[in-house]
Amino acid sequence: MNQQHEDQQTGGEPRERESHKGKLHDIAFLGTGIMGAPMAMNLLRAGHRVACYNRTRAKTEPVVAAGGRAFDTPAEAARQAAIIITMVTDSPDVEAVIFGPEGALQTAREGALWIDMSTIAPAQARSMAERAAAHKIRALDAPVTGGEIGAQSGALSIMVGGEASDLEEALPVLEAMGQTITHCGGHGAGQSVKLCNQICGAMNLLGVCEALALGYKMGIAPETIIAVVGAGAGNSWAMQVLAPKIAAGDFNPGFMIDTQLKDCRLIAEAAEQAGVPTLGATVAHQLWRAAQAQGMGHEGIQSLYKVIARMSDMGEGPQAP
Repeated sequence: MNQQHEDQQTGGEPRERESHKGKLHDIAFLGTGIMGAPMAMNLLRAGHRVACYNRTRAKTEPVVAAGGRAFDTPAEAARQAAIIITMVTDSPDVEAVIFGPEGALQTAREGALWIDMSTIAPAQARSMAERAAAHKIRALDAPVTGGEIGAQSGALSIMVGGEASDLEEALPVLEAMGQTITHCGGHGAGQSVKLCNQICGAMNLLGVCEALALGYKMGIAPETIIAVVGAGAGNSWAMQVLAPKIAAGDFNPGFMIDTQLKDCRLIAEAAEQAGVPTLGATVAHQLWRAAQAQGMGHEGIQSLYKVIARMSDMGEGPQAP
């Protein structure tokens, strides 16, 4: 796989880099949900050895079937690991699996590398990196984008904050899960870029939902909107991946509204601290909040369309009468 490592700290241009895939590691993977399970399975396919943990044990089964080992606590999973990966929902979950009484730091080797691929606040990422360092554990924040499809195909975009030397060590692992790996800066910088990504993703999806609804009301088939707009300036990941799901009436989660609302909260907090207006993201946030209130919190983020459709008196999908 031809990949690029972009280093924001040095201001360098994206550069081709040597593949590190021949270097294999013992990895503890904590959090094997919608995104985490396929990511851990890609690590196994690359030859890494994976010990996994998930609060709901049944969600580790796909990883075990692919050759991983499941443990009852994060501490047990991390005992032999050189690299610890967390892929959980929010900062309290990260806190529990890393710093809790049965957390990974209870057994982690001195000098182990912890890669948090969850999405949390940048300030929390910096604080947790400092706390890990007090235990002689190095840390990277490395949130991802690309959704369930990217996780399954190993084509995620990974935004990394932390020391460049630690990123170099992590490359054999990150390359198994992602296609674009970008060093964004120091601790917390990966999370900062992830929030910027979430603003763009929210706005793109809102545009897709409004376009499909307007097209439907004017008698235009959603497939036509997708084909034409997807080939022009209105194209986006949301148009390519989520619009076909909306057209098919598929609102199953690749990324849940409940989780998206957590990210919206992080955006709002960061924007308030920075003094930057995020008007568009706020509109999308409120529409997802409406979807959650209507019982759609565990559906995919594309269920934003249902809110627009109901406001337009057209049911819940392009096929609705």
